[in-house]
This record gives sequence, C-alpha cells and structure tokens, in this order.
Amino acid sequence: MSSMPPAPHPIQKATFGAGCFWGVEAAFRRVPGVTGTAVGYMGGAPDHPAYHDVCTGSTGHAEVVQVAFDPGKVSYEQLLVIFWNIHDPTTPGRQGVDIGSQYRSAIFYHNPDQKVAAEKLREQANRSGRFRRPVITEITPAQVFWRAEEYHQRYHEKHGGSGCGIHNSPDIS
Repeated sequence: MSSMPPAPHPIQKATFGAGCFWGVEAAFRRVPGVTGTAVGYMGGAPDHPAYHDVCTGSTGHAEVVQVAFDPGKVSYEQLLVIFWNIHDPTTPGRQGVDIGSQYRSAIFYHNPDQKVAAEKLREQANRSGRFRRPVITEITPAQVFWRAEEYHQRYHEKHGGSGCGIHNSPDIS
C-alpha cells in the first residue's frame, strides 16, 4: 500500500480595511503564501456599491482587500502583523491624505479563530508602545464582499503608484 501525500492546506480568506485599497492590495500581493487578492467594499449599504458612491463616505462601506492565503505558508497571525505594519490603526476615518469612513482601519473576520486572533493582536499592538494613540481598528464579522470595479483590481501593477499612504514593505516578523 502506498502512502498518500499529506493533503494541502485549504485556502482561507482574510479581509482588511487599511485605507486606500490600491496600496493595501499591493502590500499583501508581495507576501509569500498569499494566493490571490481582490479589492472591494464591505460593511455598509446599499448592495452593489459603486466606487463613486463609497467615496462620498455616506454608504458605510470600507475599502477593503480580500486576501486568499495558504495557511501552510503564511498564518493569519502573520497577515495581521502585516496589516498593523502597513497603516496607522490609530486614526479614525483617515489614512495619510485619504479622509473618510471608507478608509477606516477594519478587520472583517471569517471565523471565530480569526476574531480571537485579531482581538489578541490588537491588544498586543496597544500594549506595545509602538503607537502614541490607542489602536482603534474595528473587528467585525465579514459581510458581503462587493468586488470593486475591474479598473481598481491590481491597480498598482497596471498603473504604478506610491501606495496611497500605505507602507508597502510588509514585515511578517
């Protein structure tokens, strides 16, 4: 009887809001173990929001990046460390020059383990002394992910860019 190779780790999802989704997506695409990304909107109403509506700040949606990842190559906790390293999680409704509730710091968890990990690492970030103000990242259940218009997907690969105020050198240590 031959032995079967171990089953690969099933791909999981993580969803983060950390400001302008173009820069957030570019940062996560560089991470070994991330198998895909998509930019979109989550956390508001109405259904099927358009970019110009979300930009008004009146829909309640956050600009988010949905990350597909192989947990055998990168853990959810490592993705959380990257998340807190690429933006300022202490400013409500603002990242760099981008202002509005759509740019809020948010983690939309997909299962109870992600919620526990996000709350634990948020508390560690608060206790670390790294930030002068409290970390105000919202941690809420994932809702419907509304994929953004195609011209927003992989925007930096298509057009270049500085990262929209996002620190584009993710550190997973």
